[in-house]
Amino acid sequence: QVQLVESGGGLVQAGGSLRLSCAASGRFLSSYALGWFRQAPGKEREFVSAISWSGDNTNYADSVKGRFTISRDNAKKMGYLQMNSLKPEDTAVYYCAARYSDSGSHYVSRYEYDYWGQGTQVTVSS
Repeated sequence: QVQLVESGGGLVQAGGSLRLSCAASGRFLSSYALGWFRQAPGKEREFVSAISWSGDNTNYADSVKGRFTISRDNAKKMGYLQMNSLKPEDTAVYYCAARYSDSGSHYVSRYEYDYWGQGTQVTVSS
């Protein structure tokens, strides 16, 4: 079993920055792909960013490309999402997700992930 715990959310003004963290424990291995998703009230959970187990391959939703950066530290079992130039439309609960993968792939569909954190709220005021 793998446990994921997100942190780093909060309230920030438009144009500001936040850094989300995802702490992994349990049977989490470095050969797990990670993803970040978000869900705003009344909307479905949507893809934000993904990273392969090695960190070599990354992907971003068009809405966050150029503003968000995903990274990971396998030695610390941590994943990160640096969010800059935040907009009110970025307001949502952000979730970290993981799945086993030693192929070097990243995954953009929420249905491809096996483990999820409880989420952290990000609110961007205008």
